[in-house]
Amino acid sequence: MVEEQLRRRDIYDPRVLGAMAKVSRQSFVPADYQAAAYEDRPLPIGEGQTISQPYMVAVMTQSLELKGKERVLEIGTGSGYQTAILADLSQVVFTVERIPTLIQKAQMTLEALGYRNIFFLTGDGTKGWQEKAPFEGIIVTAGAPEIPKTLLSQLAEGGRLVIPVGPRYTQTLYKVTRQGSRFQEDDITGCVFVPLLGDYGWKEE
Repeated sequence: MVEEQLRRRDIYDPRVLGAMAKVSRQSFVPADYQAAAYEDRPLPIGEGQTISQPYMVAVMTQSLELKGKERVLEIGTGSGYQTAILADLSQVVFTVERIPTLIQKAQMTLEALGYRNIFFLTGDGTKGWQEKAPFEGIIVTAGAPEIPKTLLSQLAEGGRLVIPVGPRYTQTLYKVTRQGSRFQEDDITGCVFVPLLGDYGWKEE
C-alpha cells in the first residue's frame, strides 16, 4: 500500500509514510471487507459512513504539516483510522463524531491498540470543540458546503485546516492557513466525501 499507492504518487513526508506503514488499516475495517483492507478505495463502515481511501488519508495528513507537538482537532472520527494516523504524528488529538455507535467502536479499537493521546466527543462536529481550542491542525473528513467559520475561529496562528468543500457529491480539498486575521486558501485535489452534517454544514435530507 505505502509503496504503490503513496510513495509512487505525491506523498513524500517521511513521517506520514512511516505512520501509514505502521497503522494497520485492517484493524479499522469491518469483517466483511477485510480482504479489501489495503485497496486504494473507501470502504463502508456502517451508518452510511466510510473509511477513506489510504491515499486521501495520506494527502490530508501531509497537508497538515505535522511536526509532533501539535494539538489537532479531527471532525468525523468514523472508523478511527485517520485518528490513529494523527495520534502518531501529533501531541494530542481531539476527535468529534456525531454518530454514537461509530465513536464508541472507534474508541474501543484505538484504546485496544494502545493510544492514550486521543480525546473523544460525541456531537456536532461543525461546531468544533471550543473548550479545547486553539488547534495547530484541524482536519474535516466529510464534505462541507462552505468552510465553517466556527472552525476557522478555533485555528491557532499559523495553524492549518484541511477540509473538502463543494456540492454534496463532489468536492475540492482545501488547505486553509491562518495568518492573523487572514486565511490563505490553497486547493489540493478533487475528492468525494460523505456530507458534513450539522448546524454549520449540510442539513439532513
